[in-house]
Amino acid sequence: MKINAGNLKKGDFVFYQGDIWQVQKADFYSPGKGSALMKTRIKNVISGKNIEYVYKSAEQVEVLDVQSIEMQYLYKDNENLYFMNERNYEQYSLPINIVGDISNFFKEGEKMYVYIYNDKPLTVRPPLSVKLKVIETEDAVKGDTVTGAKKPAKVETGAIVMVPLFVKIGDLISINPETAEYTGRV
Repeated sequence: MKINAGNLKKGDFVFYQGDIWQVQKADFYSPGKGSALMKTRIKNVISGKNIEYVYKSAEQVEVLDVQSIEMQYLYKDNENLYFMNERNYEQYSLPINIVGDISNFFKEGEKMYVYIYNDKPLTVRPPLSVKLKVIETEDAVKGDTVTGAKKPAKVETGAIVMVPLFVKIGDLISINPETAEYTGRV
């Protein structure tokens, strides 16, 4: 389906140069003179390559009708992540380089949404936050605090996150997987 480029938003899938791309960022820009523009950063869902592209706001863009299906994350190997559709037990794999660093926060057995187009998985919609257990971190030393002091902590998936000094081994913490930032204790 075609829409005006001025209506593009983050997360949309567009057809560009014969490939499928996902909009990572879309900013409306209106210079003082001339027509309005839509500045976008789009990511190729096959190669993982990011590019900046500017559309005229009235330009027609081919937006794909992509399904978002809840699936169970099974496991990952050196190259792929594996998911299962719990309705029909079909399994899908996605290359790690397409999903990106957010895959470091995926816990086996969790449910997440996978984007499917023509029965082919494109990418994963990252959860807003994940809850993971701290398995390794240093103890804070009394009097060692400075405003906003942080220390590294290893979580159960193996990822390293910077956390406040009061977090200790065994704590369940909330993390934003897109930014890899600590958001709170659970």
